[in-house]
Amino acid sequence: MSILFFSDGQLWLSCQLFATISGVPLTASIPNSTFPLYDLHSHTTASDGLLSPEALVQRAVDMRVGVLAITDHDTVAGVVPARAAVQQSDLPLHIVAGVEASTLWENHEIHIVGLGMDIAHPALTAFLAGQASTRWQRAERIAERLEKARIPDALAGAQRLAQGENITRGHFARFLIEQGKAENMAQVFKNYLARGKTGYVPPEWCTMKQAIDAIHHSGGCAVLAHPGRYGLSAKWLKRLIAQFTLSGGDAMEVAQCQQPPNERSQLAVYARDHNLAASQGSDFHQPCPWIELGRKLWLPGGVEPVWTRHPHITPQLVDMAQ
Repeated sequence: MSILFFSDGQLWLSCQLFATISGVPLTASIPNSTFPLYDLHSHTTASDGLLSPEALVQRAVDMRVGVLAITDHDTVAGVVPARAAVQQSDLPLHIVAGVEASTLWENHEIHIVGLGMDIAHPALTAFLAGQASTRWQRAERIAERLEKARIPDALAGAQRLAQGENITRGHFARFLIEQGKAENMAQVFKNYLARGKTGYVPPEWCTMKQAIDAIHHSGGCAVLAHPGRYGLSAKWLKRLIAQFTLSGGDAMEVAQCQQPPNERSQLAVYARDHNLAASQGSDFHQPCPWIELGRKLWLPGGVEPVWTRHPHITPQLVDMAQ
């Protein structure tokens, strides 16, 4: 029996589909919360997010988020501009340096969030260079497969949309929509980029331990991202969490803004069973009616917040209520 709701990709595609169908820009509704509100998982245009770092931090403030982690896929390129935007506008927001590392475990792509790293540390720089190389090789293979399907120039198109950052499947999807191959993101993934389709290339990421070690060497703590979105049964999810713990993992995400009934409490039990700290994050990529910065982010009782067990990831916070 699975405790799953939507996969990470399905949630993102649902947002894309809503925006395509409605044609109406999504505006933020401000949550009722007190400072500081922690959102420790978000994305910018440095990877597959649709908001620039500058726009993301402003939206976070609008949503009354007090602590925001920038956790782009296999890159820390969004951290410096986000911090600069906060400083320039004197925003009541602390930026946590983060990353979402792609790994492979038992033929499943597993994401590990790093929080509070020194983004200039040589160990992290070398690790991310390797991840970027793997991403580039996968992008070339995707483009080759699309070329054989009589869809030329896919790599150049994805590069243009990535604006010099790491190429993701989302960039290929947007290119295919531009070419008239599909009407929306959900359709293009279903027809071209999902497992078994023309443009699908299996990932060849690093191991969980390699990612965790790189995060630790650069002074960060390692968090298992969105455990309920990997399509795993309860039995296999327990195996994943056990292996993550054995590999040196520090925490796991317990709270996301879109979860099925009882998932949050069940993940809290798993965190306690493995002595893992608990994290929370929206996994925000773009304005969407189901996923919003800071939305429904609270931890159940009986778990230790990651910012309490690992206080180095956040500085002494000012009274943002003033």
